Amino acid sequence: MTDFKQLRKEIIEKTIQYHEARFALNEFIPGKSRVNYAGRVFDEKELCNAVEASLDFWLTEGRYSEEFSDKIADFLDVEHVLLTNSGSSANLLAFSALTSEKLGDKALKPDDEVISVAAGFPATVTPIIQYGLIPVFVDVDIPTYNIDIEKMKAAITPKTKCIFLAHTLGNPFDLDAVMALANEHDLWVIEDNCDAFGSEYRGKKTGSIAHLSTISFYPAHHITTGEGGAICTNDPQLALLVRAFRDWGRDCYCAGGENNTCGKRFSQSFGCLPFGFDHKYVYSEIGYNLKMTDIQAAIGVAQIDKLPHFCDKRRGNFKEWMRIFNKYSEYFILPKATENSDPSWFAFIVTLKEETPFTRDELTGFLNNKLIETRNLFAGNMTKQPGFINRNWNIAGKLENTDYIMNNTFFLGTYPGLTEEMLKYAEEVLEEFVINYL
Repeated sequence: MTDFKQLRKEIIEKTIQYHEARFALNEFIPGKSRVNYAGRVFDEKELCNAVEASLDFWLTEGRYSEEFSDKIADFLDVEHVLLTNSGSSANLLAFSALTSEKLGDKALKPDDEVISVAAGFPATVTPIIQYGLIPVFVDVDIPTYNIDIEKMKAAITPKTKCIFLAHTLGNPFDLDAVMALANEHDLWVIEDNCDAFGSEYRGKKTGSIAHLSTISFYPAHHITTGEGGAICTNDPQLALLVRAFRDWGRDCYCAGGENNTCGKRFSQSFGCLPFGFDHKYVYSEIGYNLKMTDIQAAIGVAQIDKLPHFCDKRRGNFKEWMRIFNKYSEYFILPKATENSDPSWFAFIVTLKEETPFTRDELTGFLNNKLIETRNLFAGNMTKQPGFINRNWNIAGKLENTDYIMNNTFFLGTYPGLTEEMLKYAEEVLEEFVINYL
């Protein structure tokens, strides 16, 4: 008789050996090795978990999904965490939940206005447009790169129903001011926490303060499951709505493989269906199928144990970039953490001053030729992106800082895979570039 437990043990032992052989750290060679802005950081635990989940062959949400959700909830101190297949899907689902008729007069409707920013990533804005609402773009502050609070206050109209903002590159937006404004005008708030998993505001984790928040587990982010994301909330009704939209629009909240959790599977009335119609096949929303697989969640279970260490490394790398760029403060506007916050920085963001004798593209081109990766601040000014030009959106006032960022801002990585040797090399390359312009 086959001893499956012994076979499984041997497979895991071989997996550990494989990790040691396949993913051994390579020596960094200045000028020949890349200094990436982001990347996967993992050890044998992630690989073993992925193999364990594969051997279970439970292909949808399972034991690892439950464990991963619980660990996220504990880390953020939130009540409900729903896993999904990407951070972009998380944003879509969070926004979708707020359109449900079950929210009555609080439901978001077409032509309602949603406060956001154009200096960011499109996934924070696209759900607004897809549901027929109107994004109202407000300018941002430099050097926090978050929404200008005074301009946001001026952008509120009777049509404003929601605020949907990201913590830019891990730097929390002013949550006190945003939540106070939301309470004053009875607005929903969604925190896009995709770049800020582990950041804090007044001692609380970002992603635990607004009505809904989202996380991304794409490889560039604080932890990774490859593709993957999550929606977090302390509101049980919103949690049920997110689950419904995520799971085909289904009204039933039974987990996969479960039946009749509510005890009323065949004894209720819904819509125009006959009395007693099977609750597992009642659809109360126009939904999707955007769930995470258990193999992805298994990787996340190992990754989230490393998150506090990853956050510390990001903060340390940020401080090292600050030291490097401080030597040339006459040329650069350096980033500043929002007051009362402790960012777990996604990146180190730099803006060239107006009088700087070189351009952003000259500098980033030089760095990239030396194998030091840079990125612009995502879409720059979203209103000028080809997919957004003819869409229905408004601008509150002017986007002067947003336009300046589009032309003069870039960022470098802070991810835990950066080493002292990489940062030293980058420091030497930056010095070489600046000397050419003195």
